[in-house]
Amino acid sequence: MALDSTPATKPAPAPRKARGEGQWALGHREPLNPNERIKKDDNPLNVRARIENIYAHTGFAGIDPQDLRGRFRWWGLYTQRKAGIDGGRTAVLEPHELEDEYFMLRVRIDGGALNLAQLRTIAEISTEFGRDTADITDRQNIQLHWIRVEDMPEIWRRLDAVGLQTTEACGDCPRIVLGSPVAGVSTAEVLDPTSAIDEILERYIGDPRYSNLPRKFKSSISWLADTPYQVNDISFLGVEHPVHGPGFDLWVGGGLSTNPRLAERLGVWVPLEEIPDVWEAVVGVYRDYGYRRLRTRARLKFLLADWGVAKFREILEKEYLGRALLDGPSAELPEKPIDHIGVHKQRDGRNYVGAAPVVGRSSGTQLSSVADLAAAHGSDRVRLTPYQKLLVLDVADDQVEPLVEGLRGIGLEARPSAWRRGTMACTGIEYCKLAIVETKARGEELVARLEEQLRDFDTDISIHINGCPNACARTQVADIGLKGMLVMNAHGEQVEGFQVHLGGGLGMAQGQTAGFGRKLRGLKATAEELPRYVERLARNYIAGRSDGESFADWVVRADEELLK
Repeated sequence: MALDSTPATKPAPAPRKARGEGQWALGHREPLNPNERIKKDDNPLNVRARIENIYAHTGFAGIDPQDLRGRFRWWGLYTQRKAGIDGGRTAVLEPHELEDEYFMLRVRIDGGALNLAQLRTIAEISTEFGRDTADITDRQNIQLHWIRVEDMPEIWRRLDAVGLQTTEACGDCPRIVLGSPVAGVSTAEVLDPTSAIDEILERYIGDPRYSNLPRKFKSSISWLADTPYQVNDISFLGVEHPVHGPGFDLWVGGGLSTNPRLAERLGVWVPLEEIPDVWEAVVGVYRDYGYRRLRTRARLKFLLADWGVAKFREILEKEYLGRALLDGPSAELPEKPIDHIGVHKQRDGRNYVGAAPVVGRSSGTQLSSVADLAAAHGSDRVRLTPYQKLLVLDVADDQVEPLVEGLRGIGLEARPSAWRRGTMACTGIEYCKLAIVETKARGEELVARLEEQLRDFDTDISIHINGCPNACARTQVADIGLKGMLVMNAHGEQVEGFQVHLGGGLGMAQGQTAGFGRKLRGLKATAEELPRYVERLARNYIAGRSDGESFADWVVRADEELLK
């Protein structure tokens, strides 16, 4: 019998199994990076008890490193940068070499709403425990510095007594919920969503079910387009449905940092009473399907980019809500962007007064004076904005001008220059371990120079100054975005400077197109050159603009030489 000499066919190799991205819903629950291990080892919410019962007595030296650089954030605490370490060493030194034995403390002020008892409490904590520091952030928080762990039990006692908290002010969890600073008083508001914000805080903040997310989760809920809704993980924006009436348009998946992405509409209409449930469902999708393997791809925006809107909505409805959401129209934007600076009528006939510090820099002393002024002029309510500004509500007509003058006397201007009005800055190298350059002092210097040289400037330009690439000051969506970096000066020396982004913006008014700033090759300025550069750029815009042309539109068509 003849033998078959045909060679045996090798079996095809098994298809390579796709690498897991740490998505819990797909069974990938193994701790994939140090941050995930820290959260798996112990729920970060538990660290408050250790701070109160152990670390407040042992002091800084007794703090477990995993608590110090991980779980403390869930209670609003970050170690601050040690003084004297220049930006060139930021990425070189280990965390323990960069950090001082003091903390930044972030106080949650959801919706930016404070009564005077709360404002006075923050001011007292600042002056007694924080060396009189207090910065108003673009997330409607107040940040204090120079806080000792030994003082945290007393600080929490005082905050708790007036209904304030630091719970989940930082960390991989639901951060502060942005809201309109004029919710409940605006003449343009149809539905006040404060009840939804309050319900979310009551039901979910501090809930262990949602205290371990892949990364931070940022929210915004406002009828008005007065919060930067396109750069949050979730936003609800007021809209009129032609059949069902007033409700909210749902946006998902925004975020900036080193991989900026604008949120997208899910195309649904959400009634006010359903906002908390829909918010919880979106958080659930993110918790279970978010990428946990790499921190750099862990924000919700990466999941939405991979899935697309249709799949995200399908998973949200079928797996988390158990019902379909109603289709809805897009919101109608105002004629002009809203920042609430100046004097404005409330729906009850009284007024609110919006005033600007310089780049959000305040102090306990100043905040205490604000409380005194508000009380003296008949108000018990203050609001913070997502643009580092402050409002006093409920001011009678005959009290407006005395209040405006009083605020001016303590360094808060209700009729500011365009430069003070439009300039924001992050914390910067003064306190932040991630920063490369100084920001607050540079911003103050820049505003002062521009007010002196261009005091009659007749349009608003936003200038956002950031100390590193992480975009806490939203550099990519500013008219002039300044990203801190080290650059070479004319003498060949490495000095502090900024990469320049031009013409960015969000869709905050009719006719505005959201987009990221234009980056010209090699367009950088040293910190020393910055005031002269911005002045030159503004003069070129004034000379070259057409009637009513915005800075962002001019940048698109301007010759590159005019932008340098």
